[in-house]
Amino acid sequence: MQTNDKAKTASYHADSQRYDTMKYNRSGKSGVLLPAISLGLWHNFGFVDNLQNARAVLRCAFDLGITHFDLANNYGPPYGSAEENFGTLFKKDFKAYRDELFIATKAGYDMWPGPYGDWGSRKYLISSLDQSLKRMGLDYVDIFYHHRPDPNTPLEETMGALADIVRQGKALYVGISNYEPEATQKASKILKDLNVPFILHQARYSMFDRWIENGLLDTLEDNGVGCIAFSPLAQGMLTDKYLKGIPENSRAAKDLTFLNKETVTNHTEKIKQLNAIAEERGQKLSQMAIAWILRKKQVASVLIGASSANQLKENVKALDNLNFNEEELRLIDGIV
Repeated sequence: MQTNDKAKTASYHADSQRYDTMKYNRSGKSGVLLPAISLGLWHNFGFVDNLQNARAVLRCAFDLGITHFDLANNYGPPYGSAEENFGTLFKKDFKAYRDELFIATKAGYDMWPGPYGDWGSRKYLISSLDQSLKRMGLDYVDIFYHHRPDPNTPLEETMGALADIVRQGKALYVGISNYEPEATQKASKILKDLNVPFILHQARYSMFDRWIENGLLDTLEDNGVGCIAFSPLAQGMLTDKYLKGIPENSRAAKDLTFLNKETVTNHTEKIKQLNAIAEERGQKLSQMAIAWILRKKQVASVLIGASSANQLKENVKALDNLNFNEEELRLIDGIV
């Protein structure tokens, strides 16, 4: 049951100074500038969550100059509920600011029963985006992603669907997520030949998870495509949450799919050592982890989640110190 969905709050007027301090980076060679920190609605925005808290987080984000909100068809829980809640809040608070926002959604994971509700067919991608636009109350999204590679559908079909979505006016730009370098190169060529603006690759990246350093960042740079990094805090490990053990109500304590007690225990000593470096820099560990990713020239933005406005403000403070000296980078590499 959704909570507080009928609660009333004062009408929203965005902070007039919202663009004064946020840093914006160009996405590849496109005309798009993204905030260095973007807000992901993967968690905390579903029907199981408090709608007024979600509203406070979104308002805080925009007031801080965060113009990019990232969703997907199956975010929730339940599936679709993050988009529906976002649509409710967009109508109430952000409709007047639509042209200042860069809104993303995706399709590629399990969404509905049957053979057409998963992976990367033309049928699935176009149907899914139509559903997403209806849930959010939007005429178009700024970028639509294929969420993961489909090993069984020809890449030409998947990329062709993205091209037609742009031509239909349902998305301004397209992106892909979780693609390896070779598939990214092929996708880029297909989209270039189709004259479709492919501007972003969304990839998992943190100090603990460096798979995109396998050549993907170079591939993106060669093709003029930006990178937006998700899970920058390694599901919460790169914060001060686990410095003194595993709290009862933490994600790790619940042994969820993306984080469990064993993983945290195996990383505890590294977390403590990294935290010591962050303290020397005058930062929290989470802030240093975000700054560490943003030092890569290919990274246009870091995608973070937030359970509260205060947590969001704390993470945005990462932008106060983005510089690393060689010794700091050497120490970090030595630890992880």
